[in-house]
Amino acid sequence: MNDRVRLESSWKERIGDYLDRPEMLALSAFLRDEKAHGKVIYPPGPDIFNAFGHTPFDAVRVVILGQDPYHGPDQAHGLSFSVRPGVRVPPSLQNMFKEIESCLGIPRPDHGCLTPWADRGVLLLNAVLTVEAGQAASHQGRGWEGFTDAAIDALNREREGLVFMLWGSHAQKKGQLIDGKRHCILRSVHPSPLSAHRGFMGCGHFAMANAYLESRGEAPIDWSLPPRAELHA
Repeated sequence: MNDRVRLESSWKERIGDYLDRPEMLALSAFLRDEKAHGKVIYPPGPDIFNAFGHTPFDAVRVVILGQDPYHGPDQAHGLSFSVRPGVRVPPSLQNMFKEIESCLGIPRPDHGCLTPWADRGVLLLNAVLTVEAGQAASHQGRGWEGFTDAAIDALNREREGLVFMLWGSHAQKKGQLIDGKRHCILRSVHPSPLSAHRGFMGCGHFAMANAYLESRGEAPIDWSLPPRAELHA
């Protein structure tokens, strides 16, 4: 699997070997078989590792963990919570924008493409990197979780002073891999409309992340997004 995957070099150096494990080879075979049987898989193959390509290992400053990709047409492009320009903004992302507007005064954008965040050091990583069209969580338990665990573990061990935003039970399970003395861990319920009112709205995580970074003498994250017309995504 390693030879066929276009994984950004700094990540490949640290977790590339994981792709040669039996469970990852089995995952690769599963994905090929699904496609051979006419299943539509999201995101498209070239986009599966987009999060790593836009945010190299040493550029990571904040990690936002999602569960698995959107399963609707043209939505998923390899960045958690993000959709392609021109695609309707999903409800969870709408709530994220509302929270940013509330705690930082940044107006909501006219699109849901988070590529600029990724390019500024926000690793937008899902626990599972593929999904069958129309079938939420259909690729859970197929092997991706161990791979993304390896990515989180590498960040935890080799970096210091990162902010991890863990929203919902699936993301919070990854918290077991993170040393809270070396990094800032922000936990909340998921921004989904089903749960956001139970603590996500008003959590202040975006402002807290910036305050933590600034306390370490680092620049804050610019959470604003350019208008859709100016995107280069």
